[in-house]
Amino acid sequence: MESNELVRLALRELRRRPGRFGVATAALAVLALLLLFLGGLLDGLTAGSTGAVRAQDRDGFVLSSTARDSFFRSRITPDVRAQVEAVPGVSNVSGFGLTFGSAKIDGSDTDVGVAGYERRSSVLPDPPAPGEGYADVRLESAGVTIGDTVQIGPSSPIRIVGFVKDTRYLQNALLWVDLDTWRSTTKLIRPESTVGDGIVQALGFDVASGADIAKVVVSIDAATNSITSSLSSDDTINATPGVASQNSVFTLIIVTTLLVAALVVSLFFAFLTLERVPMYGVLKAIGSGSGQLFAGVLLQSIVVSVIAFAIGLGIVAPLALSAPESLPFSLSAQRIIVTIVGLGSSAILGGLVSLRRVIKIDPAAAIGGGT
Repeated sequence: MESNELVRLALRELRRRPGRFGVATAALAVLALLLLFLGGLLDGLTAGSTGAVRAQDRDGFVLSSTARDSFFRSRITPDVRAQVEAVPGVSNVSGFGLTFGSAKIDGSDTDVGVAGYERRSSVLPDPPAPGEGYADVRLESAGVTIGDTVQIGPSSPIRIVGFVKDTRYLQNALLWVDLDTWRSTTKLIRPESTVGDGIVQALGFDVASGADIAKVVVSIDAATNSITSSLSSDDTINATPGVASQNSVFTLIIVTTLLVAALVVSLFFAFLTLERVPMYGVLKAIGSGSGQLFAGVLLQSIVVSVIAFAIGLGIVAPLALSAPESLPFSLSAQRIIVTIVGLGSSAILGGLVSLRRVIKIDPAAAIGGGT
């Protein structure tokens, strides 16, 4: 029997006897739902912790070497900034500062951050006038509107002139202000963290066309005699408190779920192969090879996993589209692709368990009632 006929036979069985594959499809659908939810939750938590870094669209960041990659402990003086700006390959250097505080919003205390910046990006407009700020949209869902004055701490009002999206840091919504407003606000709500004129917590920078970011960060730290600790944007994101550990935990859970999916497929098709031994014996007797028969098993396992994935996606997608800003959930196209590839790979891995039994089937014994 030709391979295409065996493929049609496998598909025909799926179409005419869907109930036979119902249990495996339902189990895989639950696992696909779990994979998509975990992946969306991981992406949402990461986005909520690192939005302030990504929003600036920089190739790298410079912090002080004693800060242990923390913005809050870092201090960059004007003379160090001048040294950074003089490094070959470095361009568009700008300052950044961050302070956390509390604000009374809609009658309740809300944790907010005040971020000072001096360069626009694809997310951030030009810095606002002193005393004004752009608020993360999470504050809009909390009741803040354009024109409102948000009181940070006891005596630091900031008037909202617009909203920006995906700019949170450590799950806290931020108010984006100019650096002078950030310094004055820090002095009022965090006196112990007060910085002088011209001092910032970090410098964002771009690299010139053709320059290697890895070499540039080394050159920066060499130029400042290791006073600084320079990181690429990706490394800055990974250094954000909690990001690396949560990625490790979620990745372990996701990998374990994929292994469970492979186990479900392997058990189901192992039992299914046992039921099909007489049929496979007949097919082998008329010329079908073990590889052709096994291809039908793999095709069915992949189709079942795709259907299960579609069911899981159909359940999770509405959640992603309607999730409130307070829920750290983000389902990206990349996450969807990674999940379907992972689930499909698990299905293939599970299907491979049936290979040995298919190969061992003896046509005469199978037709005669043996195995």
